[in-house]
Amino acid sequence: MSNKSKGEMVRGMFNDIAPTYDRLNHILSFDVDKLWRKRVVRIVRKLGAKHIMDMATGTGDLAIALARNIEGSTIYGADFSSEMLAVAKQKIEVLGLTERISLTECNAEDIPLVNEAVDAATVAFGVRNFEHQKEALTEMKRVIRKGGHLVVLEFSNPRCALVRWFYRLYSHYILPAIGRLVSKHATAYTYLPDSIDKFASPEAFTALLKEVGFDNVERKSQSMGIANIYIAHKA
Repeated sequence: MSNKSKGEMVRGMFNDIAPTYDRLNHILSFDVDKLWRKRVVRIVRKLGAKHIMDMATGTGDLAIALARNIEGSTIYGADFSSEMLAVAKQKIEVLGLTERISLTECNAEDIPLVNEAVDAATVAFGVRNFEHQKEALTEMKRVIRKGGHLVVLEFSNPRCALVRWFYRLYSHYILPAIGRLVSKHATAYTYLPDSIDKFASPEAFTALLKEVGFDNVERKSQSMGIANIYIAHKA
């Protein structure tokens, strides 16, 4: 039995799969993840945010999309996986965005930013991987200015029984098989669907956002409930 914490195990897993993460993500989602990120960018742009923290930035897809589509924006990308950040750094350099996007390695529960440092914070597919979700959300709220927003994109289980059946068949059987074949990692693509199953329901996660002090929480269902975008305001 491993004595490692959830955070240590998840960090090690993401470090291992970093080289193939982007390719597999887009293949396994049929590129729908790109559409969802575009919607997050549109929401953040409409909110008028210019200084943005992208927590659990991974290989930088959302941070890059924010920088390229929000004029005058500066992005602070943070993640606990050094190997994922290394991939993000390469992509950012190739695109000439090093002056717009800065990267740092840290946990979501301990962000090295002063209070109210950003207009908005984003998290795409990262909240369910946080070891201490309430503490991480509280810490993100700390670095968002008053009147700012947290925008979370996260997977969920569809409500429609037929859609849920097909989704579970794909995520629990087909996705892990392809993931193991391409990434050569035995457990990563089994962990991912399991983590979705264990994640809070949309109602419970909305309640958690309110519990840590956000208000006016709005939820936008994506692709028949496969994912949700949550928009939470800091009063």
